[in-house]
Amino acid sequence: MAKAEHVNPPTEKLNGKAQAKRQRKLQLAKVKPVKVKPEKVKPEKIQAAEAEAPPAKLSEKAYAKRLKKLQVELCYLQDWVKTTGARVIILFEGRDAAGKGGIIKAITERVSPRVFRVVALPAPTEREKTQLFLQRYIERFPAGGEIVIFDRSWYNRAGVEYVMGFCKPEEHRRFLEACPRAERWIADSGIILLKIWLEVGKQEQDRRFKARVRDPLRQWKLSPMDLESYSRWYDYSRARDMMLAATDTEHAPWYVLRSDDKKRARLNGIEHILSLIPYERIKREEAKLPKRSSKGQYDDQAALEGRRFVQDFVG
Repeated sequence: MAKAEHVNPPTEKLNGKAQAKRQRKLQLAKVKPVKVKPEKVKPEKIQAAEAEAPPAKLSEKAYAKRLKKLQVELCYLQDWVKTTGARVIILFEGRDAAGKGGIIKAITERVSPRVFRVVALPAPTEREKTQLFLQRYIERFPAGGEIVIFDRSWYNRAGVEYVMGFCKPEEHRRFLEACPRAERWIADSGIILLKIWLEVGKQEQDRRFKARVRDPLRQWKLSPMDLESYSRWYDYSRARDMMLAATDTEHAPWYVLRSDDKKRARLNGIEHILSLIPYERIKREEAKLPKRSSKGQYDDQAALEGRRFVQDFVG
């Protein structure tokens, strides 16, 4: 018998698009899937990455809650200073737009200005220029029961005066040599001296300066001196480095507070200040309001009729 011929089954006639689609399916069918093993990341690498990541921004609610607690503690500190007659100096230094004004406002917002005194001296007068360099600052030092906050201080000589050429190199050198000895005298006299440097980053300072240019509420903060100092970033960096190297001592150490995040810097700064002062909560008796006397009683509101009252603009 003759062998039956093998006949291929009839195939459909495919158009160009269908043929191309079928060809791709055949090619994909021949490709074997590749198994990818997940990379194991060492724990120390994870910790390093987390350390580099900036902390989360504080919400207004969380910031206000923590600030209120710290301001209560500042009131306790105030009572302790008044009761014990302690003397405290807190000085804040840093570049322009570092946040000095913000943290000072947060500290003094809920306390008495008769206990917490803020000193922000203008440029020296011609007479003051002939005095001992520290003389005009010493005049503002605290008496017993006072806390003096310097918004910039005698360290102007190590910063703006040196960078902008307002003092001679020899005067700058003598200041850096003499300052630790002067601060030894301050500490030995019983004054608690706290020195805080607010460190703002280059990009953040740039952002804040641009905001001051645009915002009418902040434009008053810009002066020709600020604009000139803005252009001298690395000159100020070197001046900072020299200052810290010469004046960061055991009896009057510097504390560097990063201030790119304003809210976090204020909270950290106040918490740090409170941790350095050995204050205690002073027990005080609860005040009792006396009864109001009705002697000489009359209609004191009717007596105001016809007077000029301030208009209610709020509505």
